[in-house]
Amino acid sequence: MTNQLIAYSSSNREEGEFPDVEYLKREFRTSGVSFTGIGNSCVVRMEVENGSANLMLPSGLITSFKPQMWHGATMELLHTFVSQAEEAVQGGLSLALALHNDTTGLSWSPDAWALSKVSRTPESIQVELISTSEDATCQVKHVITLERDRLNSDILVSNSATSSSLHLMGSAMCHLTVSTPDAVYALGLEASDYFISPPFETSFSIIPPDVQNPTTFWPFNKLISKEKEEEEELMGEEDDNYKHLSEKLSRIYTSAPRSLTIIDRGRRNSVTVRRQGFKEVYIFSPGSEHEWYNNYSFICIANSALLEPVILNAQTEWRGGLQLWNPNS
Repeated sequence: MTNQLIAYSSSNREEGEFPDVEYLKREFRTSGVSFTGIGNSCVVRMEVENGSANLMLPSGLITSFKPQMWHGATMELLHTFVSQAEEAVQGGLSLALALHNDTTGLSWSPDAWALSKVSRTPESIQVELISTSEDATCQVKHVITLERDRLNSDILVSNSATSSSLHLMGSAMCHLTVSTPDAVYALGLEASDYFISPPFETSFSIIPPDVQNPTTFWPFNKLISKEKEEEEELMGEEDDNYKHLSEKLSRIYTSAPRSLTIIDRGRRNSVTVRRQGFKEVYIFSPGSEHEWYNNYSFICIANSALLEPVILNAQTEWRGGLQLWNPNS
C-alpha cells in the first residue's frame, strides 16, 4: 500500500437515521474497516497492525480499543456492559455535549451521528462522524483515529450563526477497564485544584446503584453559584502525585496537567490520557466494594467543560478532544 491517503465521503445520508449497513459497505469500503448490523445499530470495526477499535452508529459510542501489550497479545482498554434496565450498551468512550444559543435561548445536543468520511494510511484508520443542529447553525464533527498504540477522539464545533454566540458544556468521557479500583493509581495530579461534584450522568455513563444523586451537566452551572462557605468546602488541592483510586471519588480537576497516566497493578498495564481544548478533567471511581473484573471494575476519566462553558462567538470554531495512548507495547 502506498502512503497516499485513501478517503471516501458521503453527504446524502441523514444524520441519526437507521444505518443502512449495505450502503455503508459500498460507500465506505476500505481496507481494515468492516460494518456489521446489530439490532438498530451498526458496528464499525477498525483494524490496524496489532490493534483494533469498534464504534456504534448512530450513537457514536466507541465500545472497544485493543492495542498490543508487552506480552504480545492485545488487551481491551475500554469498559462496557449491556444495561438490562436500558437494554443498551453503557460505558466506552463517548461525547456528551450540550450547546446553548444565547440569543434564541435554544439548546441542542449532538446525540445522533452520520458517517461522513473514512480514511486509511498504512499506519492508521480515521473515521469522521458529523451531527448538525436543526437550524444548521451549529455543526459538530467527531473524528476517531486509530493507530497501533493510540486512539484519538477529536472534536470540531462550528458556529456558523451571523450574530449569536454558543455556550458549550459537557465532555469527552472514557471508561477505562481495570481489575479493581483498589489496584489503580492516577499519576500526575499533585498540586491540581479540584472541585468535589456529584457523579456526571450521561446517556452512556456507568453509575453503580449504591452511588447517590448523580446529575447531568447542565446543573453544574449552579455549583459555582453556591454560598462562598459551602463552595470552599467542596474545593481542594491534590496532595498526592500517586493518587490511589480505591475509594468512591467524583471530582473535577481545574488545573490538571494535559497528560495523566492510569496504572493498574492488577492487570499490570497503564494508559495515558491526554487532553486537548478542554480545561477541566473529571475523574470518577466507583470504589472497591464490588467484585474484581465485574460491571463496576472501571475508572471514568473525562476531558470536560462542566464548571465553566466554552464560548464560541459567531462564525468561529473550537477544537477539543481526548487521546488514549498505550505505552505498554
